Amino acid sequence: MNNKQQKSKDGESKFHRLDKKSLIIGSIIATLIAMTPYLFYLYESAPDVQVWETFLFRYDSKYYGSIFVLAWTLTGKIIPLFLLFIWFFTCRHWWYHVLLVPIAMYAYQIFITLNDDLNYVDSNQLIYLIPIMAIIVPSIYLIRAQIFNKINSADKSLEELEEEFKMTPKNFWDRLRNYF
Repeated sequence: MNNKQQKSKDGESKFHRLDKKSLIIGSIIATLIAMTPYLFYLYESAPDVQVWETFLFRYDSKYYGSIFVLAWTLTGKIIPLFLLFIWFFTCRHWWYHVLLVPIAMYAYQIFITLNDDLNYVDSNQLIYLIPIMAIIVPSIYLIRAQIFNKINSADKSLEELEEEFKMTPKNFWDRLRNYF
C-alpha cells in the first residue's frame, strides 16, 4: 500500500468516527424531542392536594391551591423552554441569538409561576427582560444589516462572509465595537 492509500484510509476513519459521533448525538436529541409529549404529561403524576409531603420535602401550594395545577402550569412552560434550548444549541443560522428572547421570556414565566406560589419577590419583574431584549434585538438587526451590505456591495463569496461572522470577538468591548 502506498502513502496516498494509507492517508485516504486514515481520513475515512476520522470521517466515520465523526459521522458516528454526530449520529449518536443526533439520535439522542431526536429521542429527547420525541419524548416531550410524555414529559409534558408528567404533571398527571402530581397529587391534587394543597400540601404535598414526601420523605424528601414538604410543599404547600398557596397560590394555586393544588400541586396538580402548579405542575400543569410549570410543564406548560418548561417543555417549550426545553425545546427552545435544543433549538438554540443546534441551530446553524445567523439569527439563532434571537432565540434568547423567548428563552428569557419562558425562564421569567417559570420564575413568576414559582414566585406566585412561594411569594418571595415583588411581582413587577418584567423590567428584567428589557436589558436582554435591548441587546439581542439591535444585535440581530445590525448583523442582518451587515450581511445585506456585504452581499450587495462586496464580491466576497457567501462562505467568506459566513467565516467573517463566525469569528468571535475576544471580549465584551470588541463585540460592542463590532455592532457600532
